[in-house]
Amino acid sequence: MSPVHKEQSFEAAIEHELVGSGWLRGAASNYDRQSGLDTAELFAFIGATQPDEWAKLLAYHGNNANEAQRHFAQYLAKQIDERGPLDVLRRGVKDKGVLIRLAYFNPAHAITDDALKLYRANRLTVTRQLAYSTSNNNTLDLVLFVNGIPLATAELKNPLTGQTIEDAKKQYRETRDPKELLFARRTLVHFAVDPDLVFVTTKLARDKTRFLPFNTGSDGPGVSGGAGNPPAGDKGYRSSYLWEQIWHPDTWMDMVRRFLHTDKDSGSLIFPRYHQWHAVTNLADHAARNGSGQNYLVMHSAGSGKSNTIAWLAHRLSSLHTAPMLDEDARAKGLRPNEPVFDKAIIITDRVVLDRQLQDTVFQFEHVPGVVQRIDKDSAQLAAALQGETAKVVITTMQKFPYILDKVQGLRGKRFAVIVDEAHSSQSGDSAAALKKVLLKLGSDDVDESGDLLTASALARGRHETLSYFAFTATPKPKTLELFGTPHSVTGNPQPFHTYSMRQAIDEGFILDVLRNYVTYKSYWKLANANPDDPEVDPKKAGSQLARFASLHPTMQAQKAEIIVEHFRRHTAPRLGGRAKALVVTGSREAAVRLHTAIKKYVEMQGYVGCDSLVAFSGDLNVDGVEHTEARINGFSEGELPERFAYTAADDKHAGTPRAKQPTEYRMLVVAEKYQTGFDQPLLTTMYVDKLLKNVAAVQTLSRLNRTHPLKAQGDVFVLDFVNEAGDIAEQFKPYFETAATTPTDPNLLYTAQHAVMGYALLVDSEMQAYAEALLAAERKATSDTGLQRAHAALYRFTEPAVDRYNALAADDAEAADTFRSALRDYTRMYAFLSQVVPYHDEDLERLYLYGRALLNRLPRRQDPSVDIGEVELTHLRVSKTGEHDASLTPEGEQMLPGFVGGGAGRQHDPEKVALSELIDAFNDKFGIGLGDADKVWVEQQIVALVEDGTLEAAAMVNDESNFGVVCDKRIEDVILSRHDDNGKLMQRYLDDDSLRSQLNQFARRQAYQMIRRRKGIA
Repeated sequence: MSPVHKEQSFEAAIEHELVGSGWLRGAASNYDRQSGLDTAELFAFIGATQPDEWAKLLAYHGNNANEAQRHFAQYLAKQIDERGPLDVLRRGVKDKGVLIRLAYFNPAHAITDDALKLYRANRLTVTRQLAYSTSNNNTLDLVLFVNGIPLATAELKNPLTGQTIEDAKKQYRETRDPKELLFARRTLVHFAVDPDLVFVTTKLARDKTRFLPFNTGSDGPGVSGGAGNPPAGDKGYRSSYLWEQIWHPDTWMDMVRRFLHTDKDSGSLIFPRYHQWHAVTNLADHAARNGSGQNYLVMHSAGSGKSNTIAWLAHRLSSLHTAPMLDEDARAKGLRPNEPVFDKAIIITDRVVLDRQLQDTVFQFEHVPGVVQRIDKDSAQLAAALQGETAKVVITTMQKFPYILDKVQGLRGKRFAVIVDEAHSSQSGDSAAALKKVLLKLGSDDVDESGDLLTASALARGRHETLSYFAFTATPKPKTLELFGTPHSVTGNPQPFHTYSMRQAIDEGFILDVLRNYVTYKSYWKLANANPDDPEVDPKKAGSQLARFASLHPTMQAQKAEIIVEHFRRHTAPRLGGRAKALVVTGSREAAVRLHTAIKKYVEMQGYVGCDSLVAFSGDLNVDGVEHTEARINGFSEGELPERFAYTAADDKHAGTPRAKQPTEYRMLVVAEKYQTGFDQPLLTTMYVDKLLKNVAAVQTLSRLNRTHPLKAQGDVFVLDFVNEAGDIAEQFKPYFETAATTPTDPNLLYTAQHAVMGYALLVDSEMQAYAEALLAAERKATSDTGLQRAHAALYRFTEPAVDRYNALAADDAEAADTFRSALRDYTRMYAFLSQVVPYHDEDLERLYLYGRALLNRLPRRQDPSVDIGEVELTHLRVSKTGEHDASLTPEGEQMLPGFVGGGAGRQHDPEKVALSELIDAFNDKFGIGLGDADKVWVEQQIVALVEDGTLEAAAMVNDESNFGVVCDKRIEDVILSRHDDNGKLMQRYLDDDSLRSQLNQFARRQAYQMIRRRKGIA
C-alpha cells in the first residue's frame, strides 16, 4: 500500500496544518502518566509568563527547581481532580498564597498590548501517538494540550485502509478505559475523525458512549442541508474544518473560555455542536463589524440546542467590542475600533427554564453573581438592571416588557442587543414599537432633533441605530422574515441570517420525523332536518353550525374515543418500557371537554387500567349546563399539570412498595390550544389529531412529538389524524423543512391603503392633526399609567365628529360603512407592520395610524344576526381509516412564503339564503358518501322509536322528567328488543353490559322526554 494511503499520512497532514496555524509539536515522552500532565510544556509556559510568581514559589522550596516543579505538578493535578480542568484554566490556582495562571485568554479588545502578549504566550501542543496508561502501552492518535494540560483526544481513521469513523467510535468504546486518568479527570472531549466526517463525545462509557455528529451540514454551515459535509474541493478532506477552524488556536482558546460548560442538572460537559458555534461567532462578528442597528433571523430547528445557543450569544454580545480594523462603511456610520457594541443584552422569552440555565452557564464563564438578571418584579428592578454595571444580561417577556419599561429613565445613548426567543409576528406592531419607544426614550427630542413628536413617533416604528434584534425561530412567518431577515445579495428576498434546518436535525438524529408514520381517518355522516318548518339560513354560518353539531355529537365523540383508547392500548402503551404518552389535539374547548369525558367513560366502561387522561384548556366553560375548568376536571391546579403528566411509574423506584405515594400515572392529555407550542415532553410518542391544522400551527403542533429520548426510536412516533389529509400536512411542513424566504413588501401598498380610507370623505386632516398632537403631548407629560389613561379618555373628543359622520353613513348605506371600517382596520394593521420594514418617515401616514386606532375603538358595529338551525338529528355515522402514509419530505431547496400583500377588504354583501333542508342535503352529499343502513346511528334510532310510542308520549305530557323515567325505563328494553335486527352486535352489548345499558337508558330517557315535549310545544 502506498504510504499516502496510510492512517499515519492523514495524521501527519493534520499535524502539519496545526503547526502551521500556531500549535507546537508535543513530545510524547514529556507526558507524565502519574499526574496526567505534560510537565515540560507546563513549566515552559509558567516561566515565560509569570517569572515573578514562580520565583516566590521557588523560594518556598529553597530555590530547588526540581522540588518546586514536582510539588507544583502534584498540587495542580490535585486541583484539577477537584475542580476540573476548565475551572483551573479559567481561574488558575493559588499555591501558598501565590496565584499561578494556567492560561491567558484573548482580551475583548486589542488596546492592551500586554494582554495580547500574554495571550500569545500560551503553549498549545499537539502530541501524536501518546501512550497514556500506567497499565498498558495503548496510544492515542492525537492529544491536544493547553499549557501542559490535556483537553482533547482524537482517533483518526482512513477509509483507504478499510476503516471509517465507525471504527474510531468502536475503538473508543472497546479499548479506551473510562477509568484511566486521562479520560476520567483530564481531557474534556474526544473526536472520532475520518476524511469525511467528525463525531464527538464528552464522556467515555464503554458501549454506552454516545457520539454526536460534529459536521457542518451537507451544503456547508449556516445554510439549509442534510447531515454530513460538502465536497472537499481543493482542500483534500471534507472534515478539514475541524483542524482549520475549530482547532485553530484562537478558536480553541475561545471554546475553553466562552463555550465549554457543565450542565448543572446532568453534570455532563456541554461542547457546542458545529452549527451552534458557527451561529454565535458569525452573529457576533457581523455585529462587531457593523455595530448596533442590525436585525438578524436565526432559523434553527427544534433539537438544535437553542437554549445554549442563546446563552452563549447573550454572553458574547454583552461584552462584544467593535473590530480592531473597520471598513469605510463602518467608519462612515460613526463606528470606532475596539469600543463596546452593546451596553446590555436583553432576552425576551416565555421560558422560565432559560433563566436558570443562563445563570448557571454565564456564572461558569464570569464567576460573578448577578451578571444575568430576570425581571419579575417592577420597573425599579428593571431600572437597576439596565443602569447598573453588574447585570449584563437581562431576561423578560414580551408581554411584560412594554409595561415595566415605561418609567425607566436615563437610557439615552445606550445600545441594546435584544434576543427574541421563538420570534413570530407578535414581535411586530404595537408591543415592539412600545419596547423601542421606552428603550430609546422616544417621544422626545432625544431622537428627533427638530423636536417634532409626530416624526419621533414614526421613527419609533422603524429600525434604529442603537437597537439590534437577534430573533430565533424554527418556523418563521413571512412577517418574521421581513422584520428580522437578511436581504439576499442577488434577489433581495428576505431570508434567515443563519439556518440549521429540520432536515439536518432529522438526519443527524437530534429530532425525529413526525411525518413518517401518519394514519388518517375520516368521519362520514348524515343529518336530518327535524324542524317542523324549513327555515332559510346563511349557508356559511349555518354550515359551520351543522359541522360543529356533527363533530360534537355524543355518538361521534364516543366513536373517536373508542378508536383513540384502543389504538393507545395496542400500539402506544407498551412503548418506551411502558412510559409512552399521547397528546389528543382538539379544535375547541368544548371539544376537549367532551372528548376527554368520552375517553374516560369508555375506559371505565371497558374496565381498562393504564389509560388515565388529563384535559387542558383555558378559562371557564359551560357544557350542558355544567361549569367546567381545567383544574376542576383534573383535580389539581393548571401549574401542576406538566409535572403530573410527566410522572411515570416505571421511573419511580418506590412504585408498588409500601413507601409509594401511588400518584396517578396519566398517559393521555387532551388539549385545546394549550400545550401545542413550546411543550417539551420527550415521552410523547403518539398524537391523535381532531383539529384542522394549517401553516405554522401544523408544524408547531405535530413537532411536540419530535423530541428524542434514550428509549425512543423513529418507529415509536405515530400520528392518527381524524381531520387532515397526510399530503396537506406535508405541504404545511415544506417551508420549514429546509429554509424559508419571502418576497419584499411593495412600499406603496401603504399608500394604496391610505387612499382607500380617505376616499370615504369621513376623516378630516385638521381633526387628525389635533388628535395626534394632543396624544403625543399627553404621552410625554403623563407620569403614571393612571394619568395616561385619563389623558386618553379626554382625547376621545377629537374623534366625535368622525363618529357622527360614520353613523350618518351607516344609516344611509350600512355596507359602505362596514367597508370603511374594514379599510381603516386593514390600514392600521398594515402600518403597524410595514412601518418597521420600510422607513417611511411620513407624518401623514403616522397621523392616520394614530387617529385610526382611536377611531376604530369608537365606531359602532353592525349587529351580526346569529343563525338558529333548530332541531337537527345525526342519522348516520361511520369513522373509518382511510390510509397509512409515510409523509416524510424530500429535499426541494429553499421554499418561498407568500409576501405581505395588504388587506383586500371589500364590501360585505348579505349572503343569499338557502333552505336548511337544501343545506343539509348538500352536506350529506359531501360527508355521507357510501353510508348505508348499517351506519345508522343506533342510539338515535331507539330514541325516535321511544318518541313515537303512544304510551310514552302520554306520560311525557303530564309528568316531569323524573316521573317520566319510571314509565320509560319499563318500556325502553321492549322497544330495543323489538328493533334488534337493526344492529344485533350493539344490541347484544346493550344486554350484556350493565354499565352501557344504564348509560344508554339514561341518555335515551332524557332525549325522548325533551323531544316529545318540544314536538307538543311545551318548554
